[in-house]
Amino acid sequence: MSKSPDRCVPSTADGLACCVPLAREPITVEQAAGAASMLKAVADPARLRLLSLVLSHEGGEACVCDLLPYFDLSQPTISHHLKVLHDAGLLHRKKRGTWVYYIARPEAMHALGSLFAAAAAPTLAGAGA
Repeated sequence: MSKSPDRCVPSTADGLACCVPLAREPITVEQAAGAASMLKAVADPARLRLLSLVLSHEGGEACVCDLLPYFDLSQPTISHHLKVLHDAGLLHRKKRGTWVYYIARPEAMHALGSLFAAAAAPTLAGAGA
């Protein structure tokens, strides 16, 4: 696969599967599995909110201690949700002392953002909204 703005190269180290926009060309079974893994991870409201909190946190990184006040969930539950996001390839994690800090993976954010990008297609005349 070539590197281009519309396509990212899957990382063999962690299995992150990126794909071209769905409307551009049919995706492979492997690409569908990778995209489904990321989509399943963010399909949970708590995980989607966690991802948003990490992305919007000062410096673009946050630890569990920063995220706890936003939820009526226990620290182990928050940690579990962050692990799911990490395992799906959406977050990096880095241990500092007793805390683990999370940061969104730019290549995963790009893959999610471009997955549903519309391909240039002719507009159907008279199509109702």
